[in-house]
Formats: sequence, structure tokens, C-alpha cells
Amino acid sequence: MYFSFAPMEGLTSSIFRQTHARFFPGVDRYYAPFLAPDGQGKVKRSALRELEPERNVGIDLVPQILCNRPEAFLALSRELAAMGYREVNLNAGCPSGTVVPKHKGAGMLADLRSLDDFLAEVFSRCPLRISVKTRLGLEKPEEFAPILELYNRYPLSELIVHARPRAGMYKSTPDLSAFSLAAVQSRAPLCYNGNILSPASFDAVRTRFPGLDRFMLGRGALTNPALFRVLRGGAPLEEAELRAFLDALCAALREDGLQEYHILGRLKELWYYVNHMFPGADHPLKALNKARSLSEYESAVAAMFGSGRFDPQAAFPGALPE
Repeated sequence: MYFSFAPMEGLTSSIFRQTHARFFPGVDRYYAPFLAPDGQGKVKRSALRELEPERNVGIDLVPQILCNRPEAFLALSRELAAMGYREVNLNAGCPSGTVVPKHKGAGMLADLRSLDDFLAEVFSRCPLRISVKTRLGLEKPEEFAPILELYNRYPLSELIVHARPRAGMYKSTPDLSAFSLAAVQSRAPLCYNGNILSPASFDAVRTRFPGLDRFMLGRGALTNPALFRVLRGGAPLEEAELRAFLDALCAALREDGLQEYHILGRLKELWYYVNHMFPGADHPLKALNKARSLSEYESAVAAMFGSGRFDPQAAFPGALPE
């Protein structure tokens, strides 16, 4: 079984990846949140800093690019190759309302001729292997057949399929019937992505596709950082190790020199998912969300863990927030 951690913008930073890998080993590959280059392929220095090898020691990391201009994609790919990377991932699945209208992310699926031209250009000149993370289509899963046919024309190192169209965002039920087309016809190694939130949802996909051995998790692994271990048959998450992980993450963010305001923002965003393991702990959660300093945050976290509400099984509601 091969497990990947999905790129989650604002959450799965280099510090998060290192801390997660230390406390919860077992992720085969991490995907970095997307880089969005300008027309010349340039990105902020801070974005490239996140990908520096010394910030990702011991981690198999793949950078992701959100871009619809071949020259920009190629220029950034060359820079990534110079940093030592051997593979890059094209984001053809982001459903954001600020991305799709620009014909990026899932918006690339609106015009398959343009997508074909883009892929032809980048595959002919890119110094890196190219994988693709895609949706089933824009509006409905029936759009997937010609999309898959297009991908099959190119030597993708991996095809990661989020089993929803863009219109489904993260709320609709993944369409396993539409995904089955890729399971039968994909010429590239195939990875499933979409709503793996629990052992039960994982087993449902494996039962439907017994030959499938690649899975990408995102929101489920933020809610329960031990989920990869659990899916491999390991022990459930313990309250003490979750506390230690969160404390270590906070300390690492401090050590990296981030301003307190930014540290709080990142930790609160993570707790947006983690709080599902504390059903009924409304008061400490409210205090955590209102915290304006790290001392207030730490007091709220102590109250959360002292609430007696920890239940790792509660981390798996039918649907998680987007």
C-alpha cells in the first residue's frame, strides 16, 4: 500500500511535514501546497524556501504547480530540477472559485484542446517527471471519459484522481462508478483521492477496487494525524501523542521565527479539523478560536485536553468541513 499526504494550502507546510513525519511515520510521499508562478515562472522566495532540501530532510516530497502557461510551468520546473527534484505535479483539480475562472486548477478541464496543447508542450520539454492531480470534470462525472483519454496520451508518472467533479467541491459523495473508468483504462499509475476519512471509507474503496494500491489523504489526515497508521492496521491515535504532536508543532513554528499572529493562524486552521476528536468540548474550542496570543491558545488547548471529551472515533463524521 502506498500512501500520500495531499497538499493542503496553509496547512501542510515544511514544518508541519517534518513534525508529522516524526510523530506519525508511514506516509510514503508528501505533496507540497501548490506554487502559482507568474507569466515568467517566478514565485515568491518564501514559497521556494518551503521546498529547500534542508527543510524537508528524510521526506519524499513532490512540488505542485498551479499554472496554465507552458513557459511558466517549464521555467519553474527547471528551477525545481536545480534544487534536486525529479518530479512535479500539475494541479488540474483545485475547485476554488478564485482559481477556476482563470482556467487554472479544475478550470483547465473546461477546454480540453487547450489542456492538450499545454500537456504536449510541457511533456516535450520538462526536465522532470510529471504527474497530474485531477477532478472528474467541471460539472458532472460524465465528463471524465474524454479527460482520461487525453491523459492517456502522455507518459504521466502518476494520475491522482479526486473522485468528484469540480461542482461537488468537497461535499458530494465521491463517484466510484466514474472513477472505475480510470481503474480500468488509466495507462499511468493510478492514485485514488476523495473522502477517505476513516477505516470504513478506506475499506469501501479497496473493496470496490481490490487492485488499487495508491491512496491520497487530505482532510481525514488533518483531523486524525494517525490515520495513515490506522489504515495500515496500526494502533489508534492516543490523546497523549496528539498533545505532544501539537505542542511540538507550535514549538517548531516559534523556532522558525514566525510572528505570533501567523503561528496562531496556522494552529487555529489545523484545529478546524482536529476539534472533531473532542465532541461536545464547545467551551474550550470557543476559547481557542478567540485566542489572541499563544499563551491564551495554550490555555485553551490545555482545557481541551482536560475536558475528557477526546474520542478518536469521533474524528470520522460523514463529512468534514472544506
